[in-house]
Order: sequence, then C-alpha cells, then structure tokens
Amino acid sequence: MTLLYETLAIALAAAPWLLLGLLAAGLVKAFIPEAMLQHWLGGRGIAAVSRAAVIGAPLPLCSCGAIPTALALHRGGAGRGPTTAFLIGTPGIGVDSVAISYALLGPFMMAARALGAVSTAIATGLLVGAARETEMPRHGTTQTDCCAGGCDAPAQQDREQAMYTRLAGGLRYAFTDVLDDISVWLLIGLLVAGIMIAFIPPETLATYGSGLLPMVFMALIGIPMYICATAATPIAAGLILAGVSPGTALVFLLAGPITSMATLGVLRRELGAGALARYLTGIIVSSVLLGTLVDLLVTRAGLDIAGQMGAARELLPQWLGWMALLLLAVLAVRPARRALGRALPGSAP
Repeated sequence: MTLLYETLAIALAAAPWLLLGLLAAGLVKAFIPEAMLQHWLGGRGIAAVSRAAVIGAPLPLCSCGAIPTALALHRGGAGRGPTTAFLIGTPGIGVDSVAISYALLGPFMMAARALGAVSTAIATGLLVGAARETEMPRHGTTQTDCCAGGCDAPAQQDREQAMYTRLAGGLRYAFTDVLDDISVWLLIGLLVAGIMIAFIPPETLATYGSGLLPMVFMALIGIPMYICATAATPIAAGLILAGVSPGTALVFLLAGPITSMATLGVLRRELGAGALARYLTGIIVSSVLLGTLVDLLVTRAGLDIAGQMGAARELLPQWLGWMALLLLAVLAVRPARRALGRALPGSAP
C-alpha cells in the first residue's frame, strides 16, 4: 500500500503540469515550421551553436525523435557544432518536462535542469565543432536543398492555412504522438520513484549518493538509456527523496534523456568516430561539472530542495490533480482516445 500511495501522490502532483506542458508542446509544433528551424539553425561558430541549443530546448522531441531533424539540418548545410547542440538541447529539456520538473522537483532544480541542458548542448557542440570538419557523405536530399531558390513557398502555404487547422494539428501531435512516446516510460518512472521513496531509507543513499564517483556513475548509466526528459523527472525526484544529492540527480536528468544507443549509432555514422568521442566527453564532463556546481550552490545557500519539492506539489488542489490524471489516462489508452475523438464534434479519431 505504501508503494501505491507514494506512486499515486507523485502522479497526482505531476498530472496537471504535464497536461500544461503537452498543451505548450502542441503550440510549439503548430506555429514553428521545420523550414523556419532550418533557417534559424544554419551556419557555424559559437553563435550558431548557442542558437541551436536555445531553439532546440523547448521542442517536444525525445532523443530518437530529434534525430531526423538534426540529420536534416546537417545534410542541409549546418555544421557539426550546431547539429550536435540541437541533438543535445532538444531531448535534454522541453516545455513538457519543464512543467513537470517544477511540480516534482521545485523551482531551483527546474531552473538548474533547464540551464544545465542548454549549457551541456553549447559546450558539447563547441567541442565537436572545434574538430576540423571533413567532408562526410550526404545521404540523399533534404528540405533545405530544395529551398535554395526560395523557402517562402512553404512558409506562404503555412500562412494560408487556417489558424484552427494548425492548432488542431499541433494539439493532435502533442496528445497522440508525444503522449504515446512518453506514457509507458512515464509509468515506469513513476513506479521507480514510488519504490525508492517507499522502500529505500534516505540515510542509505545519502552516504553514497554525492561526490564525483556517484556523478560519473550516473552519467555512464544514463548515456545508453532510452528515457525521455519527462519520464526521467519522477525518478530524479525519487532519488533526491531517497537521499541522493541534487547534483547527482541532475547528472542523471542531463545524461539520461540527452542521448541513447540509437543516437550514438547515428552520430557515429553521420559525423564520424572522432565526433562521437568528443560528443561523449562533452556530455560526461559537462554534466558532472554542473552537478558539482549545483551541490556547491545548494550547500552554500542552505537550500532545502526537498522542501521546495513539497511546496510545489501543494500549489494546486487535489481535485485538479485527479481530473488531470484521469484525462491523461484516457488519452494514453488508444481505444479510449479514439472513442473520445469520435464523441467530440469535428475531432479526428
């Protein structure tokens, strides 16, 4: 019963914020065309790398979901640095995971996670981009190639589309594709968090859950995992409540969602083994340094991270959590979602 209670408590706290994050993800999808992304993220150098990291951060894509867009950018002329920064910044944090981070981790850890993801993307992008670029084979054409004569045509088509059509498409993407991608992993994350909170005494992990070695360990186990930023959040909350330091939990939040085995394989094929080595080095070193900095700030400022986590959970009434959780459960089950779609006028099944 303790496991069920703790898991349900985390789910109720997260559900309204996750709904808000999915809504924001739908708006991003609806009103930021891919052609505009390619225009913004072109070029090389520190400005292009920083722009790629910042622009990629709010996009609702996991590590595997970011691969096609990143490949299109690289094959369309973007340098290794911006491509890498986009490939890291996009899955590292997103509007949905920012919202759930505030609910489960509190304002300080939410800000540390967002800034950490962007900083890791910039640092690793610069490290990969610093290598002398050799001409890699281009695998086919992309949208950017055909836009050399003018990318105004697709943009004009976008402008001509009715506002409600674009909005409906964006929301459908957020509450079907994105939710389908994260629902199973989110459930696993909630269960893992519940187990850690219910059965692991805080003093057990407090002894071994801080310092350089635990952070490096978190980075090494996080890199090959396939876990989205949203699903990683309850696990990080469980780690902190079980006694792991905030900085060590941050390393997991950065290294886990940023990459996966699929990302590593594509990166090696597209950019080469040297770029892959720099990519891994950048992620490990950046995440560990940021985790160390967070632990230092928490200690020096005397921040009560567990207290912030509890306060954030109590901001919204419990009835709202139940309603949001019920709606998410319906939307996550495809037959129920189709039935709801058929019941709503003008909705696609």
